[in-house]
Amino acid sequence: MEEKKLIDDCFYVKQGRFLWDSYDLDGNGLVSALTEEGCISGTRFYLKGRQEGWPDDTIKHDGTVGGKL
Repeated sequence: MEEKKLIDDCFYVKQGRFLWDSYDLDGNGLVSALTEEGCISGTRFYLKGRQEGWPDDTIKHDGTVGGKL
């Protein structure tokens, strides 16, 4: 297994037995993915959302069914 690799000077990625995992600089787990590229991409997306906030225009589902059944 590889040692942790520093990415963008703000998080680490490390290959586990089955998955790639990312960690912040304090060692807290962030994202897991099947590939190194997926882990890096997912962690960048997650950290950007955490830093800038998540968009409010997400789709909201109410779970009701209209009409007669």
